[in-house]
This record gives sequence, C-alpha cells and structure tokens, in this order.
Amino acid sequence: MQKNENVILFPKWQTMLEEESLSALKQKKYGEALEKLNKLLSYQINNHEIVIGKIICLMELGHYEDAQDLCEEALKQKDEHYYQFVHIYLTILFQTNQYKQLMEQVEYEFETEEVPVPIKEQFQQLYDMSEQMNDQLKVEKSTEYINELLEAVTVEEHALQWRLVENMKKIHVKPDIQILKDFLMKENVHPVTKTAILQLLQENKVSQSVTIHKLNRCQSVVPADITDLESHIFIKQTLLVIGELEQKNPSLYQLIEKLLYRYAYVCYPFMPANDDFILVAKALTSIGEEYLHLHIDDDPDQRVLQYMEEIKTCETLYLSIIED
Repeated sequence: MQKNENVILFPKWQTMLEEESLSALKQKKYGEALEKLNKLLSYQINNHEIVIGKIICLMELGHYEDAQDLCEEALKQKDEHYYQFVHIYLTILFQTNQYKQLMEQVEYEFETEEVPVPIKEQFQQLYDMSEQMNDQLKVEKSTEYINELLEAVTVEEHALQWRLVENMKKIHVKPDIQILKDFLMKENVHPVTKTAILQLLQENKVSQSVTIHKLNRCQSVVPADITDLESHIFIKQTLLVIGELEQKNPSLYQLIEKLLYRYAYVCYPFMPANDDFILVAKALTSIGEEYLHLHIDDDPDQRVLQYMEEIKTCETLYLSIIED
C-alpha cells in the first residue's frame, strides 16, 4: 500500500493505473498516458518502467527539455538500468541536434570501459552520425556567419562584425580564407574586428601571407607564424615594468593591465618597438593615475604623451565594440 501524504493508494488502484497508462502508451495517447504516469509518480511509484514511460510521453509530446531533465535525474542513480537510460538520453540529444553534447557523453561512457559490447556498438554508431551532423552544421553555420558578416561590413555595423567573427571562432570550422583576407584590407572593417579575424586565421594555422591595413599602417604577415597576442613579448615586458604596482597599488595595477590589453588588442599585430615598452608603461601608469584621480606627472616626456594619446584612442575603439 503506497501513501501520498495522507492519501492511500491501494495495490488494486496502482495496478489499474499502471495497466491504463501502458494501454494509453500502446494506443499512442501520450497525453492520457502522461497524466496517469504522473499520478503514479506522485505516490512515489517510480520504478524504471514508469520513469521511462514518462520520458517517452514527454518526447512524443515534444517536451524534449523536460524529457532530458528527467533522464539526467535518472542517470544520477547509476542503477542496473543505467545504460537503458543512457541510450534514451543519447536519443534525445540526437533528436534535438545536441551533437556535441552527445559525443561528450559517449566519450565519458567509453572511459569507464564497462559498457557492454552490443550497447557500445550502438553508442559508437550514434557518435559517428553525430560527428558527421555536427561537422555539417558547423559548415552551414560558418557560411551563414560569412554572409551575415558581408552584410555587416556593407552597412558598417561594427559591433556586429566583431560578434560574428567571434561566433566563427567558437564553432571551430575552417572559414572562407579569401573573404577574411579581403576584410583585413577594407577601410570599413573596424580595427577590433580585424584583430579577431587575424586570431581566427591563426587558430586555423593559415600559412598564406595576408595584408592588414589598420590605424593608417599596412603590413603583410603569415598568421601561422606570428606570435599570438597574449604571448607577445611587448606585453610581457610592459607587465614586468609595472609589476611592483601589483603589491603597492593593486587597483592601479589591474587598471593598467586592462588598458594594456585593450591597447594591444586594437593595435595587433602593429605593436610598439620593443625598446619602447618603458615609455608605454609610463604612459599607461599616467592614464591609470588620471582615471583613479591619483598624483599625475605634470610634465611627462613628449613621446610618453604621444603614447598616452594613442592608448586613449585605442581604449575608445575597443570599448565601442567590446563590453568588458
């Protein structure tokens, strides 16, 4: 005899509900079946057949998110029906185009080395199909992003240009190299977007020479051969110069670090001369002190002033596109 708070579910009623829910399922009356299964579950009658029945109803009714949540809860139990629930879970992921998550789940299962051979073969088939579908989706998405980027460049929607390039980086698919090379030369492509494009070409190890025109400068580089932004020696040297501020004035140090990254991001790959890092460090410190209303050097060097102006310009360009 099962209890729901103060209400008793007699075995006869339980059997009747189970039979009626099974009959409704067989007749594909999923709404009716779900109602009866929920009634059983409300009395804590939650054996695996009841739970699987509910998951099937939810899937057939198009409630995939609820079906996925219920399946994930069942997986946490890791009982003797675990692989049955894994198979259902993978089916949900496949039907909802969550190919990457499906592949990650299969990889996780295979790491345990406990998957029975027949089930392992089924999982591998799902994995292979998902890999193909995922690759196809990425190619389609990349083409879609390129088309949207072409439009964004035409109408000069600069923030959208950058977001689209960042989206292409996230899907890890080889983009249309020629179109991206052309963008690096266009005046109506924002300097910040050009940095993102160059990083995308670097991630794809593009070994062709590309020409970049930005901030009234022009240079040809091979993306695969140049140092990435975060590892650039200029950034490292500048951070070493201001390093003592990290302990003396953490707030100033953190601000200067941000200013340096934004400045380098906008300029990249056009970095200051390596022996100018001390001048840049002074310029960054002066700007940081100015922003924090600290003591300011009243008579900085002319070259420091030039860098201060350049850094502030790059700061404005960066924040016009990227919100930190």
